[in-house]
Amino acid sequence: MATMTLTGLEIAYTDTGPRNGPAVLLLHGWPDDASTWEAIVPVLTGAGLRVIVPTLRGFGESRFRRADIPRTGDSAILALDAIALMDGLGITRFQVAGHDWGSNIAEALAVGWPTRVKRMAMLSTPPRLGGMPTPPFDQAQRQWYHWFMATARGAQAVRDDRKGFAHIHWTNWSPPGWFDEATFDRVAKSFDNPDWAEVTIHSYRARWDEAKPDPAGRWLAERVKAKTSLSLPTLYIHGDRDGVNPPSTADDVPAKFTGPFATITLPGVGHFPQRERPDAVAQALRRLFTGDASLFPVQDVPGKPVSLALGVAAVGLAVAAAGIVGGRQWRARQAAGQ
Repeated sequence: MATMTLTGLEIAYTDTGPRNGPAVLLLHGWPDDASTWEAIVPVLTGAGLRVIVPTLRGFGESRFRRADIPRTGDSAILALDAIALMDGLGITRFQVAGHDWGSNIAEALAVGWPTRVKRMAMLSTPPRLGGMPTPPFDQAQRQWYHWFMATARGAQAVRDDRKGFAHIHWTNWSPPGWFDEATFDRVAKSFDNPDWAEVTIHSYRARWDEAKPDPAGRWLAERVKAKTSLSLPTLYIHGDRDGVNPPSTADDVPAKFTGPFATITLPGVGHFPQRERPDAVAQALRRLFTGDASLFPVQDVPGKPVSLALGVAAVGLAVAAAGIVGGRQWRARQAAGQ
């Protein structure tokens, strides 16, 4: 894994695939690390894409360079880290996929740098365009850990047992038996980063105004709140067994995208689709990032298996056979004979 020195940070990342290929940025979530994409990257690089996978600040080998730098983790400052990495690599335009935290980082990138982000995939976490309303009680119950970390004693409990805190979310957010303990133990080493707890606590407090966003990214945080829609081609992927963000939390997502948009719902899958069904996710992302962007929305019968058509080819028989359930999807005018 390489590292790049940014202002105040050392960011660890991998950069694979042809250097002259179209660039794709993959952003991991919480509580997870960059290895979440390890089954996805070979499919994308095999399709001729250059794939950059950073480790977020506060995780793994990424490090703050000075003690006086705020240990912040709001989506805006993480997006600034990502754009600085892409600048350092000399990449002007790129496509992006993000899971969980990464989903909202991707969204912030699309808001802040609309001429640079060509297409976007958001996994398991809805956009925050227009701001975050107080959730209904059933969702607040699923997000108990947000409110737990807003208290002094809750925050201290997270500092005292990072691994235990992360493990309960892996257990609760997806169907039983979806992961093995050896895999979790490998990922949990990324939580040994000395700043993981503080970055985590700030991230969740800031989204509910219990902490201020990083001053360097405040302009972007405000822009995301003010923006109500995006027009870039966007794919939203989630599992129908997600224990923290069930499909009902994404009911209003299509209305936030005025351009080509599609949703894929994976049956029997929880909050980590790229880990639970890497085959389906990899093929969907490959089609998104390599297909024709001349698309238009098509309404499907809810609850019926569909294939997501991007460009002149479908997302793939493997994806359709996985039992993908969809509402809105895309199809190329060429494929429709129009």
